[in-house]
Amino acid sequence: MTVSTSSLNRTTVTLQQLVESSKKHSLQQALTAMMAEFAQSPLAQTVSTHTRYNQQDSIEAIPFHQFCLDSRQLKTNDVFVLLKSQALQSQTRHSQKSRDYLIQAANSAVFILSEIDPIALLTTDDVNASSLADDSKSVVQQLSALPCPVLYVPHIRGFLGDLIQARLQYQQPVTLPAVVAVTGTNGKTTISQLVAQLAQLMGMSSAVMGTAGNGKLGALVQASHTTGDALAVQQFLYQMGQENAELLALEASSHGLDQQRLQGMPVSVAIYTNLSRDHLDYHADMAEYAAAKAKLFDKTHFSELTHAIINLDDEHAQIMLDMAHASALTVWTYSLNPSSNATFVAASINPSLQGVEIAVRYNVSDNTGDTHTDSHQDKANTITVISPLLGRFNVANLLAAIAATMALGSDIDQDIKRIAAVVPQLQGAVGRMQRVPSNEGCFIVDYAHTPDALQQVLASLKTHCDGQLWAVFGCGGDRDAGKRPLMAQAGLAGADQVILTADNPRTEDPNMILQDMQAGMSAEQYQRTHIEPARQKAIEYAVQQAAAADIVVIAGKGHETYQEINHVRYDFDDSVVLQNALKQAGRA
Repeated sequence: MTVSTSSLNRTTVTLQQLVESSKKHSLQQALTAMMAEFAQSPLAQTVSTHTRYNQQDSIEAIPFHQFCLDSRQLKTNDVFVLLKSQALQSQTRHSQKSRDYLIQAANSAVFILSEIDPIALLTTDDVNASSLADDSKSVVQQLSALPCPVLYVPHIRGFLGDLIQARLQYQQPVTLPAVVAVTGTNGKTTISQLVAQLAQLMGMSSAVMGTAGNGKLGALVQASHTTGDALAVQQFLYQMGQENAELLALEASSHGLDQQRLQGMPVSVAIYTNLSRDHLDYHADMAEYAAAKAKLFDKTHFSELTHAIINLDDEHAQIMLDMAHASALTVWTYSLNPSSNATFVAASINPSLQGVEIAVRYNVSDNTGDTHTDSHQDKANTITVISPLLGRFNVANLLAAIAATMALGSDIDQDIKRIAAVVPQLQGAVGRMQRVPSNEGCFIVDYAHTPDALQQVLASLKTHCDGQLWAVFGCGGDRDAGKRPLMAQAGLAGADQVILTADNPRTEDPNMILQDMQAGMSAEQYQRTHIEPARQKAIEYAVQQAAAADIVVIAGKGHETYQEINHVRYDFDDSVVLQNALKQAGRA
């Protein structure tokens, strides 16, 4: 995901030059305030003690190459940015690790920008400071003893992305792609891919960034995180600009939004899908989770925002609507309820195993505001769309993608006709309602790993099913244990037959995870449940047991090509395992 440093030629620059060259007034203000605050701090004297900088009296005049957020990747004359750890760990361990990063980076960095107060960090009672200096020395003296100066910037996340992008643009200016960002518990990957496909079919060179991979369409590279760190995100944006991408559709995770990893991204269109229980091992509760998502619609965070596309059917939609309206955005909504007053409505849905036929009612007069109130019902138009995507929730995903693509355009009437004409060419994201070919029965691989997502997948497939509906799924280890019985109940409520198995057990015993999932199950539910900890055997069992008219969904891992067990990632791709099982059973 990162840009090769060799392509940047290691040209030097100073913070002062970035201030002078930046076209963003907010960045200029932030850097000016940062330097003014530093000049008044006790740390200012640490700069003059470093004679290697020829007694320069300000850190803003020190030349450097690049910014670096990982001390292990730091090169000589780079600037190291020390950020607070987001991991759930003790304060002691947090301080020790951060202090270690500081000392390690000081040996190579030209200077350090620290989100953590270095004075507080070096005076932590339970941290041994003997490697820095004698106890008789003051903390400022200890900082002066480091090979490079340290600048305390507590609010650096508020402009770090802009700062990194300014550095990239300083050397070789490029036109950055427009950005459409999607947030929500479910649907992010599919919608971002659909937006990119629709835009490309409409003539825009497009790229995506998220769970299923990063890159221009047709050339994705697997990513380790849904939303990378601020440096990786900005480097990728710059790289897409170098490759002449005109649009970047990305997934905005709650972690990424909460930690401001997307700061500085030129997001013009923001999409909200839904909110259900997930990531409560990170967020304190659902309210905090929703608040993190709502940041995507706050223009103080994303100054180039123009449009908000919001799922009116979701119970948390109002939080997003309030933020979008407070930011004076053009707000378009979408709904699967035929009687809804949303801007985009699925007035009718006719499903088949080949996809769905949708009558889309749209009520958009122009790109200057929402027009989805009762007083505008007489202005609504309807167009028929033929989608190859299975599932009712994919109708909602498609409505969001259509709305976002229209927001990028300029002629509502012509754009929606052109969009409707190319919808049949769309392809679902890998591992999202992905049908694996078979000569009998219907076999689906899907990423659904939350109770709500699993419930939606099963409800959608039930409308297509003439026989029994089977669900094969598990729960990840070292994650929110509270959702485990909820996952099992969601599966049992939606499927006729359930097979509980391992997902990514990580460092937990798969049998203990399965035991948690069975909490509260009734005798009738046990009769419909088969327990098989080995995921491959579970998939093979489903293939052997399912009848010709049945539908089997393998849920939870989707696009993932590994299974993580005790810190080791073993090759495991649900679609490949399923294909092999179908061949062995003579069903492919």
